[in-house]
Amino acid sequence: MKYGINVGIAQLPATFGDAAGQLARLESLLAAHRADFVLLPELALCGYVSPRGNFDLTPFAEPLDGATAHILADLARRHGIGLAGSLVERDGPDFYNSYLLFDREGRRIGHWRKRHPWYPEAWATPGDLGTPVVDFEGIKVCAGICFDLHFIEQDAWDELQAADLLLFPSAWVEEHDSRNDRLAALARRHGIAVANANWGAGAPFVPSQGMSMIFDGQGNRLAETTAHSTTAWCEARLEIKTD
Repeated sequence: MKYGINVGIAQLPATFGDAAGQLARLESLLAAHRADFVLLPELALCGYVSPRGNFDLTPFAEPLDGATAHILADLARRHGIGLAGSLVERDGPDFYNSYLLFDREGRRIGHWRKRHPWYPEAWATPGDLGTPVVDFEGIKVCAGICFDLHFIEQDAWDELQAADLLLFPSAWVEEHDSRNDRLAALARRHGIAVANANWGAGAPFVPSQGMSMIFDGQGNRLAETTAHSTTAWCEARLEIKTD
């Protein structure tokens, strides 16, 4: 059978250490739009890098069930949506670039750790959870985080084949942006819808900000924000065949 789901991307600008400001922007987007499922860019609340080039995010680290998880869970519950967002996860001596998924009741149903931290992410431990596929209302969901895209097919071919929807949060920095071609080809090869929430233009400003995108399982781009946009929203209805 086919299942229709409205997927939204809440694109937030690049900031650093301004969780309150980012949450205010997110609340405004969620109040203005209605979707079944919403995802945020990579490390959108705490920031990915400072305007001065500081990549050390360990001061923002917290446990898996810390403040950020509670905030995301509360947003999911109040707005009645599936919600996926990032945190810097502290687990004993290790720090992970992590992505969490909450259902409409605010229950955590997905947890991914970035398997391949980008070179400046010296603070981050490579993720050790694999690429789990989880269920959201009958839709099979998996995730890869930014630099993971370069390795995801060799790491998780079977998972991509099994899933209906790939969540791809990013803080993309390429001067010549290759995301569209890479994600469209991946969607076609695996018959998987892809939702890419990219960071918006902000501080720092770097190439390839903006242009968050949603693809169907044939690699067609259904929705996008504009290149170098800041706070923005895009949404598409996905028709997914479920078991």
